Amino acid sequence: MDLNDKLVYKKNFIWEKISDDDRKKVFELGDEYKKFIDSSKTERLSIKEIIKRAEACGFKDIRDLKEVKEGTKVYHVNREKSAVLAVIGKEKIENGMNIVGSHVDSPRLDLKQNPLYEEHGVSLLKTHYYGGIRKYQWVTIPLAIYGTVIKANGEKIEIAIGDEENDPVFCITDLLPHLAKEQSDKKLAEAFEGENLNVIIGSLPADGMHEEKNDKKFKLNVLRLLNEKYGMIEEDFQTAEFEIVPAGKSRDLGIDRGMILGYGHDDRVCAYTSLKAILEMDKPEVTSVALFADKEEVGSIGNTGMHSEFFNNMTAELIMLQNGSSYSDISLRRALANSRMLSSDVSAGVDPIYPNVSEMQNAAVMGKGVAMVKYTGSKGKSGANDASAEYIGKLRKLFNENEVMWQSAELGKVDQGGGGTIAYIMANLNMDVVDIGVPVLSMHAPFEIVSKTDVFMTYKAYKVFYDKCK
Repeated sequence: MDLNDKLVYKKNFIWEKISDDDRKKVFELGDEYKKFIDSSKTERLSIKEIIKRAEACGFKDIRDLKEVKEGTKVYHVNREKSAVLAVIGKEKIENGMNIVGSHVDSPRLDLKQNPLYEEHGVSLLKTHYYGGIRKYQWVTIPLAIYGTVIKANGEKIEIAIGDEENDPVFCITDLLPHLAKEQSDKKLAEAFEGENLNVIIGSLPADGMHEEKNDKKFKLNVLRLLNEKYGMIEEDFQTAEFEIVPAGKSRDLGIDRGMILGYGHDDRVCAYTSLKAILEMDKPEVTSVALFADKEEVGSIGNTGMHSEFFNNMTAELIMLQNGSSYSDISLRRALANSRMLSSDVSAGVDPIYPNVSEMQNAAVMGKGVAMVKYTGSKGKSGANDASAEYIGKLRKLFNENEVMWQSAELGKVDQGGGGTIAYIMANLNMDVVDIGVPVLSMHAPFEIVSKTDVFMTYKAYKVFYDKCK
């Protein structure tokens, strides 16, 4: 490489630089990832799949351990919606950990507590959208329903309808263009109201009802069917969590099969790549941690979001198990402050149809590698974690020396908008943190797009970070 090449910063396409063997791995990893994401359409299902794979690789529930030592593989699940996996390293946990943290919740529609009603011969469910959706994208597409129901007797049942081959699906209607003049005259953000995102669940009346007593017969038919299959009554909706997600499996996108179209890439593509990386760890120098959080899309709040103490509590437990039941608060504080973290979240890829919202010198291009976002936030870096030059420099050296193709990126033009991740929350614990993850097209849409080469390179980045960052 001559001096001129060294002077100019270039972002190369991964496909042009990797070996034939790695090209094969790109497609193999893409197929593995599709299986993961298809089985993980909610945060509960994601955690269930993560723990199933972890246990198959020798990870043990922290509640079953009396000590941890070098090479111990351990997990902790928090309320079925968040989890931590750790592989204990040679060094003391107090000296710091290498953490990759993602989130497993995705934008969706949730059912209200009293959702079921009927109008004009149709039974419907009222919803409340979760996270930053664009409402018009959720109408007239096939939808599936996933639910966890706690019945009056305390029994817990799981419901999943819409993704199996012979399942019915559900849908939200939209106006025909012939009658949509008033709707079309509105601004896009106003044309589709949240209160109108109501899902059709049935259209047949209950049998055996007298005509003079036909009130609620369509709603009653739905309740009869739910009772026959699941033993549900209407009041059970109030003690349940139901999520409406796009129906159907993820698919290869493009004649070259270079991309994946699917629901929930934000942020399960980063959850998957960090999971795969930690499952391959054996006896690291530094304790490796994969963190899977809930509630990121609504501010990381609640007892399963990153603002809760579940991660700190597990770290305290690990320190105690490593030190023979000896523990002090200062050990926990040192462990957190000495740690390094990759906030494993997706970034916005440059959309070739809408490039004007990106500032091209500082934008993530699909197929050019894992995106490192020094700061997120909005406008004047409001709400951002702004990683230090020293930490970025350490990762730059690490990735360049280990053939990890990466690119620096921002979330669009300065005044275009913005967004946040869990990075600032973890940085508040005084650890070094930076966002690094897969570029995505159509982020927060029912079906998002990722490049298989970026997925492969993100997995490689996390693996190198676990193996060699000190």
